[in-house]
Amino acid sequence: MRIALTYNLRLSDSEEEAEFDTQETVNALAGAIERLGHRLERFEVSGPASRTVARLEAYSPDIIFNTAEGRRGRFREAFYPALFDELGFPYTGSDAYALAVTLDKQLTKLILAKHGIRTPGWQYVEKLSELTAENLRFPVIVKPNFEGSSKGITQDSIAETLDEVRTKVAQALAKYPAGVLVEEYIGGRDLTVPFLAAVDNDYDGVLTPVEYVIDPAVTAGRKYPIYDYDLKVKNYKAVSVRAPANIAPKTAEDVREMAQTIFRVLDCRDLGRIDFRLSDAGVPYFLEINALPSLEPGAGIYASAALDGLHLDGVIGSIIQSAAKRYKIKDSARRQGKPTRKTGPLRVGFTYNVKRVKPTVDASEDSEAEYDSPATLQAIREAIASWGHEVIDLEANQELPNVLASTPVDLVFNIAEGFKGRNRESQVPAMLELLDIPYTGSDPATLSLALDKALAKKIVRQAGIHTPTFQLMITGKERLNKDFTNFPLMVKPVAEGSSKGVLSKSVCHSEAELREVVKEIVGKYQQPALIEEYIGGREFTVGLLGERRPRVLPPMEIVFLDKEDKNPIYSFQHKLDWNDRIRYDAPAKIEPALLEKLRAAARGSFMALGCRDVARIDFRMDDRGRIYFIECNPLPGLTPGWSDLVLIAQGAGMDYRTLIGEIMAPAIRRYKEREARRAADEHAYSKAMLEKPPGEKPTNEDKPAGTNGNGTHAGTEPPPRLDIKA
Repeated sequence: MRIALTYNLRLSDSEEEAEFDTQETVNALAGAIERLGHRLERFEVSGPASRTVARLEAYSPDIIFNTAEGRRGRFREAFYPALFDELGFPYTGSDAYALAVTLDKQLTKLILAKHGIRTPGWQYVEKLSELTAENLRFPVIVKPNFEGSSKGITQDSIAETLDEVRTKVAQALAKYPAGVLVEEYIGGRDLTVPFLAAVDNDYDGVLTPVEYVIDPAVTAGRKYPIYDYDLKVKNYKAVSVRAPANIAPKTAEDVREMAQTIFRVLDCRDLGRIDFRLSDAGVPYFLEINALPSLEPGAGIYASAALDGLHLDGVIGSIIQSAAKRYKIKDSARRQGKPTRKTGPLRVGFTYNVKRVKPTVDASEDSEAEYDSPATLQAIREAIASWGHEVIDLEANQELPNVLASTPVDLVFNIAEGFKGRNRESQVPAMLELLDIPYTGSDPATLSLALDKALAKKIVRQAGIHTPTFQLMITGKERLNKDFTNFPLMVKPVAEGSSKGVLSKSVCHSEAELREVVKEIVGKYQQPALIEEYIGGREFTVGLLGERRPRVLPPMEIVFLDKEDKNPIYSFQHKLDWNDRIRYDAPAKIEPALLEKLRAAARGSFMALGCRDVARIDFRMDDRGRIYFIECNPLPGLTPGWSDLVLIAQGAGMDYRTLIGEIMAPAIRRYKEREARRAADEHAYSKAMLEKPPGEKPTNEDKPAGTNGNGTHAGTEPPPRLDIKA
């Protein structure tokens, strides 16, 4: 299977990261998963959740092996399972509800009390005024209600008098304002009872109790030898696990039966751990449950599982096995009457135009400047394949319609530029929509609008974003717009990319110069010329990733190095050879206020034009600090170490593979949504057929939406051959 390992990496000894996984633990888990024969991808989730989502969508795992704790709040352990449920990915461990309940110690005790589970007397306190410890048996222990790994528990947590408990509760609430638990202290021994649902035994997967043994040299002089934060995290070598616990067989049986009830009542899945306190009189008391227990080497779950012949790999394998069984990953969901949703590797079509004619620096030859070199194409192929998907080349030539119709693909990674006309970039996406094949990038309407710089400016201007004053000339003989107050003016083709037609002479200082350049552009590119106000000042380009709420990457500034050039532009020559004339600052060195203005303008332009998945938007800032939209490229270059978007991503700390994955992720999501709709339609169709009287034929209304006459979905089979007689 394809497995994603999600985790928080512990980078410090701070209490905030106490529940996170060390690099040693991550390596141990990853090694076990790979030794079991699975393909593994590691996902450290401490960054923005949007990045985790994009990477998971790009990888499309069969199952997620989850150890991620979340960073803050009373529902932090539930955050990632809830996210996985929303994305539709199977995962190991308990669901968001069980994790939220079990992190809340007092709520857990309330639930278990109704099922006869013995717990120490306790009181939950959110405000000091609520404290009524007089009803408790002293000594008591004060601990945070919503923490694990013994966080907030020290030798000073024990209170022997009412005055002490008030002082300690006040101190605890100052640090843990969500609430604290005041609990009767039970003298005795610490037991832990692990749970592996896949283990077939008489206790529904509840394993043999094990015992924590603390080095007497460490506890010498302590009145209350509690398993505190210092022992759990910092002085852990002083604690060993005795397996099995040195307790009477009848006690062990009672504890396992209690644990069996607890795991069932709280609906824990796949794995878990319950901590008990065995009093000096031999009576077990429930202390707390961890539905997301530590899997670090040496943890009690391994010591207990070893008694059943399961060592590290076996424990990890049993967790995966339990989750896979629960999600019926090996069974057909369709046979179960449920919508199917494909996980695992996909067949990704790769549509492109290959650059066979190299552009010249003087721009006399630039016919294929927007196409991609073989090296770039190979880099993209390798990046897609690195996520575990199969890549099928689909060169965007005249044969593409026939090839697409006969080549089964799940989705398409599109960078094809098309052939000619101002709608050329929309040609391949329109074809894919006709065949109902999901693809990366913006839809045909946006690609056509954005390529036409004049139309794009009109739309962006209506959204309240500044654009330079502009005008179209079809012949060069048209009257110059009176809105142009002075020169210089900028002239460029209205529907070209890669700075084609943008040269040093594009900045015109007189009307005669302007008309000459317009004439050249119209003649060479067979399209109108765009004339616009020249905006002097700094130039920025901003990358965006995502759909309805795009992620805005830190802006990159194009810094012009030639101080003699009074009216610099980011020209075609610069894009071919930029080393000595410009510098890229990625991210740009700008103050927070300007950063926010650029982010707002970029996001507004992206949404106004209806962009999707990826875009790069260019801006200029005048001497008054106003931001002007220049153009949007929803099909930006992806040459490693060269293209603007790639440099922007690098400046944001994103490697090339991750960039390709983030572009691909929304298309994978759309593919899965389409498959779910199809499966639901087919299920409804099957149900309707079963309800029809025997012998009655289906009508067109019965057939699933988007299907051919034979019940198969449109776009999944080649069209029938037409036999034409002379």
